[in-house]
Amino acid sequence: QVQLVESGGGSVQAGGSLRLSCAAFGLTYSRVRMTWFRQAPGKEREGVASIYTDGGNTVYADSVKGRFTISQDSAKNTLHLQMNSLKPEDTAMYYCATTFLLGIRWYDPSKYNYWGQGTQVTVSS
Repeated sequence: QVQLVESGGGSVQAGGSLRLSCAAFGLTYSRVRMTWFRQAPGKEREGVASIYTDGGNTVYADSVKGRFTISQDSAKNTLHLQMNSLKPEDTAMYYCATTFLLGIRWYDPSKYNYWGQGTQVTVSS
């Protein structure tokens, strides 16, 4: 059974930085897609950044390009999201998710099999 556990959320002022982590347990495939999503109150869940576990195909939402960096530590089965120059509109619950499906639209949450419990990010102006 795959389990994802996020950490690293918190409250920061605009312009600040946070680093989210997602520890993955039970992942036995060598190449799966892992993605950070976020969901603000009253809004749909949106894809933020995604990467294959073999390090390929790193993609970002336009709203975070140049500010967020997704990375992974394969040895520790951990996914990271470095968030710099944070804006109030980045405030949301952030989730990591994984799917065994390939060739999908990475930002489509319906394609993901496993989800973490989420970690809250709050950015004040």
